[in-house]
Amino acid sequence: MYESFFDLSVRPFDLTPNPKFLVLTESHREALRNLEYGIASRKGVTLLVGEAGAGKTTVIRAAVESQPVRVHCVHLNNPTLTRDEFVQLLATKFALSPEALQSKARLLIELEALLEQRREHGETTVLIVDEAQSLPLELLEEIRLLANMETSDEKLLSVIVAGQPELADRLNARELRQLKQRVALRCELRPLTLAETEAYVAGRIRAAGGTAVNVFTREAVALMHEAARGLPRTINVIADNALIGGFAANVRPVNRAIVAEVCRDFDLLPATTASRSMSQTPVATGGAPRADHSGDAEPATTGRTDSDRTQEMFQAFGARRKRFSFFWS
Repeated sequence: MYESFFDLSVRPFDLTPNPKFLVLTESHREALRNLEYGIASRKGVTLLVGEAGAGKTTVIRAAVESQPVRVHCVHLNNPTLTRDEFVQLLATKFALSPEALQSKARLLIELEALLEQRREHGETTVLIVDEAQSLPLELLEEIRLLANMETSDEKLLSVIVAGQPELADRLNARELRQLKQRVALRCELRPLTLAETEAYVAGRIRAAGGTAVNVFTREAVALMHEAARGLPRTINVIADNALIGGFAANVRPVNRAIVAEVCRDFDLLPATTASRSMSQTPVATGGAPRADHSGDAEPATTGRTDSDRTQEMFQAFGARRKRFSFFWS
């Protein structure tokens, strides 16, 4: 829709967890290395904790795709299953016999045989359990038992348990102490800092074939960070809608006013903040595409000439160029 207007080959802020658009912050890089190691060495249970929208699924997929051997991946992301439904889902996902759908004992026998066969062929099997903070106690216990499948020297199944921060609190409960003891690796995804948000937005634009300075102003990205509180998924939502708004208004790069309007529509900022941003930066509604930085300049003061204001505006632009490397060439 807006790709050609911003000189992009694809949309850079879709919500699908595409590893192509993975931008590694310090915590994301640490989590990726832990996950890669946990899968490759069959460490049993790897715990990944992060707020909703922090990028857990994207990092997991990147870790799986980075493996040098064939990886069979089963992803469970429905926390509302009963124990019987859990057995049926596992049997279906692992392509076991119809008998395994009805019997947990049969499921375990067939699954262990399958895992041993794959191990002999140098293949790895990974069970990813997402939204684990909402799993009932009985399913967390089933996951622990699956992680117990092993030979005398290594695990047969790598288990990645991912969830929001309250999952870590749940694991401190006495009834889950055995599962906690089986967590061999633990990593956490933290919200992005402002500098990391700048790198994140610029990196995704670059992966989509574009140039950050032509897509967003510095002030627009700063407001995105504030409204999203550093969460990549929310940044994506704001950025994608802001690009639609910039395309509709014929404004390039997208400025703070357009981002503020998106944040107001999604109820991500107090109304006073959004209104203030809207009043500071007018949005073009026609004419040729242009870079609208009018909201970035200092307010006019009585007695100054147009030449004075123009000179001050360019001086302000020059100062910002030095302190914002991602969005000024």
